[in-house]
Amino acid sequence: MKYKLLLFITFAIGAFSISILAQNKKTPTTNKVEAVNNTDKIARPKLMVGIVVDQMRWDYLYRFYDLYKTGGFKRLMNKGYSCDNTMVPYLPTVTACGHTCIYTGSVPAIHGITGNNWFDNKIQKSVYCTEDNNDSVKTVGSCTVDAGRMSPQNVLVTTITDELRLASNFQSKVIGLSIKDRGAIIPAGHAANGAYWYDGKTGNFISSTYYIKELPDWMQDFNKRKLTDSLYNLNWNTLLPSSVYNKYCDTDENLYESKLGGRTSFPYNLAQFAGKDFSKISGTPYGNNLLFEAAKAAISAEQLGKGEMTDFICISFSSTDYVGHGFGPNSWELADTYIRLDETLSNLLDYLDKTVGQNQYSLFLTSDHAGAHVPEFLNKHHINGGRMDDGDINKELGALMNTLYGNAKIINTVDEFDIYLNHALIDSMKLDIKNVKESLTKFLIQKENVLNVVDKVNASNATIPAKIKEMVINGYNPARSGDLQIINKTGVIDGGKTGMTHGVWNTYDAHIPLLFYGFGIANGHLNRETYMTDISATVAALLHIQMPSGCVGKVIEEVMKK
Repeated sequence: MKYKLLLFITFAIGAFSISILAQNKKTPTTNKVEAVNNTDKIARPKLMVGIVVDQMRWDYLYRFYDLYKTGGFKRLMNKGYSCDNTMVPYLPTVTACGHTCIYTGSVPAIHGITGNNWFDNKIQKSVYCTEDNNDSVKTVGSCTVDAGRMSPQNVLVTTITDELRLASNFQSKVIGLSIKDRGAIIPAGHAANGAYWYDGKTGNFISSTYYIKELPDWMQDFNKRKLTDSLYNLNWNTLLPSSVYNKYCDTDENLYESKLGGRTSFPYNLAQFAGKDFSKISGTPYGNNLLFEAAKAAISAEQLGKGEMTDFICISFSSTDYVGHGFGPNSWELADTYIRLDETLSNLLDYLDKTVGQNQYSLFLTSDHAGAHVPEFLNKHHINGGRMDDGDINKELGALMNTLYGNAKIINTVDEFDIYLNHALIDSMKLDIKNVKESLTKFLIQKENVLNVVDKVNASNATIPAKIKEMVINGYNPARSGDLQIINKTGVIDGGKTGMTHGVWNTYDAHIPLLFYGFGIANGHLNRETYMTDISATVAALLHIQMPSGCVGKVIEEVMKK
């Protein structure tokens, strides 16, 4: 009896074990079916929105904070995540380099965009950052021949927008929009569905045959609206009472400000340009309104955020840069432009809420570089500031080379305080390049506004602060960079007699805003140092895709919801 009972129990245990094993063998198959049926789908936003505000200093977030309403900058700052100590990690701090760094997570030494313009040491000629002289590349949407002979061919690595296209097997849509060609082309990347920029000669948004053979119907319809003339007819006066601008800004009328329509103070008669000069809109806050309307048209017509895959729209507001260059950070014009941009951002966020859906899109807002104070404004308040002009330096150095070696052409050019030497000529003259560099350096460091001169090839050995050294090295690309980098004293800018510019290592040019908002984004502020190179790495983590091929940035983990 006991033997039979034992036999039964043994049999039952065996049968039970076989049943469990059989179930375990079925489990992987069941999981695979669930994965195919998308029951465990990776969560991603429907639309990624990249916003670059050209020449926006970080301190504008807080300096004008009380002037902003609740729906624009304040909404992003208070309901999103702000990285308050984000720095540009290379030289020069200019538009093309900035847009490329944001969207590649890389630096000029790797991505190849060493300036808005550079002297190519291989082909021995000056190159514009997005020019494309391929015979197949033509202007689309305008009779302006050169305005559309553009592409991202000079960018040597992928962008985060390229990586999204690759990750989705090119099902995700990517669109780039800006007043500036480089502000639309570089962010959209090599594999974009489209990039559109403003042609100041015709008042139309145009493109290139690199992307399309003709403008899509929606963009043709948009251009027919002639919004530039409608915006001109609004003219430009201050949005708020003059007492507000007196509190936050320098006086309205200054000789060191540039002129708009013959004036340097409010009000500005823009109606005089209607139907005549379409370029002036770029230097007013209405250029941002024009771009916003174009972005709405693109989102609606391209059905961005409506498909199964995440789409990406890149919007670069350029008018802030034009106004900043003309009038400076302490002008009434600059303050008024940001007050109006705040309303535009509010309207954009409301539009995204209605069309894509609240918490269905992710967004970042940053800048390609910041900007210096107008030197004369600084001097008025007993702060050091001055001006140096690349063109004048070029002539002076050419004259020096002619005196010392009998040939001014030893200097190819000077651009953004970067000195390009003619190596072929130096070799043919059997000169010692070390002696040439030493003679140039000795001459330059005696100038009142020059702090130091760095031999870029040997920058790692330069006796300069580590921060500046790293920025020089990160900006050096042998094929597209100069030989010597002039480091000016603080407050010294490259420019003419009025306005201001940017491009140097100092915090006023290199400290930028960085805000994240929307799907998957935490709420808070971060004061540890982050870098422009971290933006694409963070977006890649948010979208669960590969970082761009030249990315050297790191994910800002605090930005993401846990």
